[in-house]
Amino acid sequence: MKQLYYLFFVAIIIVSCGDDPFSKVKEENVSQAIERDNSPSKYPVMTFDKKNHDFGTIVDGTPQETIFNYTNTGDAPLVITEIKSTCGCTVPQDWSRAPLLPGESSKFTVKFNGKGLNKTSKTVTIKANTQTGTESVRISAFINKPGSASPGSPIIQ
Repeated sequence: MKQLYYLFFVAIIIVSCGDDPFSKVKEENVSQAIERDNSPSKYPVMTFDKKNHDFGTIVDGTPQETIFNYTNTGDAPLVITEIKSTCGCTVPQDWSRAPLLPGESSKFTVKFNGKGLNKTSKTVTIKANTQTGTESVRISAFINKPGSASPGSPIIQ
């Protein structure tokens, strides 16, 4: 019953306004919106100098750092909203939140705490206004514990 009352009340308000709500829509705005929505969009494109970085063989607990350089090779300004890694041992930092115009380059640093054992790999995800919405780069390393045998060396018993 309450729903019927509210529906009746809304109908009275609409009718009492007197104007057709669609009469205020400008035809030129509609045609511009149709053209905009049906034309191919221009997107920024992140082109990296490298998508993978291998630190090689490192000793457990040795901090590592690398820089990923990128260029906006697309047709629109690039805006990065977030850069994050798959775990807390890998920290992306020093990235710009300002729009990067087509043709411009920038960079961000990835710090890895160097802890673990054997082969490890981490993914860094970049959220941006590219066509896919996300891009990614990877770091990897083979981590040796101090005093342990290095890869490929014979095990002495």
